Order: sequence, then structure tokens, then C-alpha cells
Amino acid sequence: MKFYLAYFLLVVVMFVGCNTPQPQTFQIEVNHPEWIKNQTIYEVNIRQFSEEGSFAAVQRELPRIKELGIGILWLMPIHPIGEVNRKGTLGSYYSVQDYFDVNPEFGTKDDFRNLVNAAQELDMYVVLDWGANHTAWDNELTTTNPEFFETNDEVSFIPPRGTDWDDVIQLDYDNPEVWDYMISALSYWFREFNIDGYRTDVAYLVPLELWNRARTELDAIKPVFMLAESDLPEHHIAAFDMTYNWKLHHLFGGIARGEEPVSRIDEIIAEDKQLFPENAIRMQFTSNHDENSWQGTVFERMGDAAKTFAVLASTIDGMPLLYNGQEIGLNKRLEFFEKDAIEWTESAFTEFYTRLFNLNRTNEALFNGSYGGQAVRLESDNDDALYAFVREKNESKVLVVLNLSDSEIIASVKNELLEGTYTELFTDATVTLTEQNEFSLKPWEYLVYYY
Repeated sequence: MKFYLAYFLLVVVMFVGCNTPQPQTFQIEVNHPEWIKNQTIYEVNIRQFSEEGSFAAVQRELPRIKELGIGILWLMPIHPIGEVNRKGTLGSYYSVQDYFDVNPEFGTKDDFRNLVNAAQELDMYVVLDWGANHTAWDNELTTTNPEFFETNDEVSFIPPRGTDWDDVIQLDYDNPEVWDYMISALSYWFREFNIDGYRTDVAYLVPLELWNRARTELDAIKPVFMLAESDLPEHHIAAFDMTYNWKLHHLFGGIARGEEPVSRIDEIIAEDKQLFPENAIRMQFTSNHDENSWQGTVFERMGDAAKTFAVLASTIDGMPLLYNGQEIGLNKRLEFFEKDAIEWTESAFTEFYTRLFNLNRTNEALFNGSYGGQAVRLESDNDDALYAFVREKNESKVLVVLNLSDSEIIASVKNELLEGTYTELFTDATVTLTEQNEFSLKPWEYLVYYY
């Protein structure tokens, strides 16, 4: 852990303390797999995805998910779940009993292989959720390799320090054999099932050099996509393609509640540009499994602004995430340790997200990271409420105009970047804009113009 903190401070110095970035810093930037340039990621909670809660049930829905404009499936952990000190009836997905097997509630290894193959036949990619920081109390390693775990003064296994995660126990990364074991497990799913990447749970609690080494060894098998549950810049140096943009996510809720100013969006974006490598991809989202289960639904947290911030998250720099059920306006907190299946119904949210994500896939201006265009904020005479920006790349352009307030507004924008003849995404109307335009918007209204 001392190494981890020292490395973090070193990276902050490299990114913030120098007017000109150190050349050696950028020589080891992650090389993204080329296919991620225009992807949107979809988080699948297999237990709650359907009453059946299986690999096969997810596989049957792949064509529908692809039609949404989704390219990457993030599957929450698929491993058997520990029974000792289990929370609730079914336990936490992150209490891993065996890193080399699948949860029998979801199906068999062959069922999982069929899901991966079916997704890839549709030109989709499969990312596994991976918990490397801790295991279940009854993981077989507690018997075969008890030296793999941290212990207290009584030489008993312990949960991760500073948490209430008493259903899991802490691995000891001071032991180099733990590194070898974990990387062999990560490699297994790549070699045997041809998956495409990992989302790593609490990546910031695991030594950074483990992830750097894992990236190198996985890339030697085939190009890997890596998402860290982290918002630390150093994770982008050698290991990860994408990290969470928690600051923007939490700001969305703050603005929706009237507790944060709109100007804070620009401040966070500017901070990111200083801290993160140029090709870093940030994940933008309005919900995920943690937010939904523990903090509340999008509608609890953002109210009438839920769609507005979905538009912003899907069009600002970065890759958008959709949590399963959001495409039908999921409006309940899914239980975490019990069965609580999504009730799939027809919803206007389906077309809403389909239009957003297919624009993201096809319009080069919205491509991820350095593959797309950087957002340029357009000032108005009412910047306390109106948030407008343009992204351009080659011959593609997207103009986004948002009313980030609960009041009707009229705002004037003067900027040559406005000029053009566009299609409005949600109405299909053709609109010609000049250098100066006035926008009249209802509370939380949004406009997305593109060509």
C-alpha cells in the first residue's frame, strides 16, 4: 500500500506539476483495442436480468440489446458465491468462491461459452466483472493456500479493513504468489472462453503494478479492454482503457437537486484534462448496480432531469454506460442479495436510448476518447441554466443544447460553431442555425443536433 500511495503522488506530479508532460509518461500509455472507438457499454446483472436469471436468458436478448446501439456487455461476476458469512439469501456476486468456475444458478461453462460466442457473432464484446481484492470465506484457497490472505494478531482471516464487507476476506498482495495466481485466473477466461476484457472491482485497493502486469500478459493473448472501478489517473498509464467519471455523475444529481451550479461541469472537465492522459476514456453514467441498489433509482436521484442527464452522459466526452432496465425506465431499486427480477415492459425510454446510442456508434464526433471530437462549450447569456456544446470530428458534428434547470428559459448563443444545417435527433426535424441563435427551452428540455 505504501508503494501504491507513492506511485499515485508521482503520477500527480507528472501530470499536474509539469508544464510540459514528461515524454516517458506518455510512452507507456495504454494502446486501446481499435474496436472500442465507438462502443457503448451495457451492465448486465444476470441474477436480476430475468426470472430465469441465466446465461441463456441473456443470450436470447442479445439482438434486442444490440439494436439499442450497445457494443460491450459488462457481465457482473459470474463465479460461484460463498456460503460462509453470506449476506442475504443469495449473497454478493463479489464474494468469490472459485475464480475458475461459474455460478451454477446462471448455468454451466458451456452455457457461458455459448453466450460469449453468440455476442461475438453479433460483433459485440464481452467483459467480465472481476473481484481481485478479496474472496469468499470458503474460497478453496483458504484451505490450499491460507498464506494468500491477510490475518489479524490471532492469525485469523479478516475482511477488508475499513469496510463492512464481512462476507469476504482480504487477499495479501505482499505475497508474490498471489499475483501469479490472480493473473493465471484472469488469463484462464481469456484463453478458454475468448472473452474481451475485464471490469475490475475496487481496482484502487489492489496494487497498481498487478494491473500493469496483467494488462501486458492479457494483451499477449489478444487485445484486451480494461475498465477500472476507479477515478485515479494513474490507472490509465499502463493498465486501463477506462475509469469511472464519478465526479460528473455525482454532479448530475447535485444540479438536478439545485445544490450545485452548472459551471461546475466545466471545472470538472478542465480538471480531467490536466490530470488524465490525452487518450484516457472516462465512463459517463446516470446509474449502475451500486447506484441503483444503494443510492436510489435515477428518478429518485435526478427526478425530472433523468433524461436530460442521460443525454449529457451519452454525448459528452467519454463512453456512456447503460445499466440493464434503464432502457425501459427502471424505477425500482433492485435487491442486491436477493432475487428481484426486472419487469420488462414497453417504454418510450427504449426509443430514447436507441436514438442516443446509435448516434454514438455512427457519428464520429461522439466516438470515445481521442477517436472522437473534444467538447467545446458555447457560452450564452444564461449560462446558469443553459449548457451547450459542440463536438466535431472530420465531417461529423454534434451540437447539444440543454436546459439544466427546473424553469423555462430563453437564452441566446453567439458562436460561429453553431452554423450548419442539422437533423434534430429526437424529432428528425431539419434545422438550419446561424452564428447567433435564441433557444427557448422548457424545464430540463434537451436538443441534440447532428450531421
